[in-house]
Amino acid sequence: QVQLVESGGGLVQAGGSLRLSCVVSGSVFSPNTMGWYRQAPGKQRDLVATITSSGRTDYVDSVKGRFTISRDNAKNTVYLQINSLKPEDTAVYYCNVLSLRSGRYFPLTYWGQGTQVTVSS
Repeated sequence: QVQLVESGGGLVQAGGSLRLSCVVSGSVFSPNTMGWYRQAPGKQRDLVATITSSGRTDYVDSVKGRFTISRDNAKNTVYLQINSLKPEDTAVYYCNVLSLRSGRYFPLTYWGQGTQVTVSS
């Protein structure tokens, strides 16, 4: 069974930085694209960054230039470096294994517990 364990969140002031980590158990990590999602209170969970098995990255416009996704295949770990944090970045952040179908990414149905990021103004 796949396990996803996110960590690294916290309470930071606007303009600060955090580095989130997600360790993935099982054999699904290396060949697959990974993604970071976030879910703000009362809102849907949105995909904000992806990284393919070869290291190609993509981001939603709202985080480009501030978020950097990376991965260490030897450690089955995906990271999200978040700089220049804004109050609107406040959310629970989740990682997941992605599959590409019909031009869209779909996560596993299983989710980890996520890690809370809270940005004060």
